[in-house]
Amino acid sequence: MTLLQDILSYNEKFVSEKLYEDYITTKSPNKKLVILGCMDTRLVELLPKALNIKNGDVKFVKNAGATVMHPFGSIMRSLLVAVYELNADEVMVIGHHDCGMSSIKSDETLKKMLARGIEKETMETLNYSGINLEEWLRGFDSVQENVENSVSMIKNHPLMDKKVPVHGLVIDPGTGKLDLLINGYEDQK
Repeated sequence: MTLLQDILSYNEKFVSEKLYEDYITTKSPNKKLVILGCMDTRLVELLPKALNIKNGDVKFVKNAGATVMHPFGSIMRSLLVAVYELNADEVMVIGHHDCGMSSIKSDETLKKMLARGIEKETMETLNYSGINLEEWLRGFDSVQENVENSVSMIKNHPLMDKKVPVHGLVIDPGTGKLDLLINGYEDQK
């Protein structure tokens, strides 16, 4: 059985036995919070438990590194939609220690792409078109600096409501301990 078949088989049982009923909620977050977090597998269940968050409590936006890479990219768009359309009144950026993005070397990632069949000409075309693949794929050296940069980009975005507090935290993926880097309420004073 393939992974897809396994998932679909389980889903059929999930629906037929009405297991979804425990998760019924509205599209607006109960705690009026949107979180930008990392896609790390260690955080799938740990992060919500460490924050006392249940289904329906928050909007979750995830990517590699909990990073806002571009002020008009899909991450920023999702955060703005959460605030203006889905009633989120606060934003929280949560990075984590031992993040895979802190060890990413873009030149190594590009080599792996070539090894898996991406044509060198494709990469050259993208580079000639103005897309710096090494910059686009780069990681970061410090999770703290990455969180601070993302908070700054969100807080200073020209379309973000200045009354929305933007917090920055780092979680330990082993224990769930949170370290507060930026208290968004202090900026509201």
